[in-house]
Amino acid sequence: MIAANYTNVRANLKSYMDKAKNDYETVVITTKDGNVVMLSEEEYNNMKENLFIVSNPTMVKRLNESIEQFIKGDVVVMSLDELLERNNK
Repeated sequence: MIAANYTNVRANLKSYMDKAKNDYETVVITTKDGNVVMLSEEEYNNMKENLFIVSNPTMVKRLNESIEQFIKGDVVVMSLDELLERNNK
């Protein structure tokens, strides 16, 4: 995480935007009236998706069941082509 004041961010906006977008850095822009957070669109969308999943009890249950299956070794390893072929039958 990078913290920088508003004046510095304004003077170097492209650099901070590149750090957020390319390096997945969270940039906290500090001001006298409160702070603002800058992050990449990809990271933002990922956070929104994660919030959706964890706010849905059915999805959380299925995820936990999948994790338990994985830990027990109850998995099948196959290539993407094999998976697609299996689902097309």
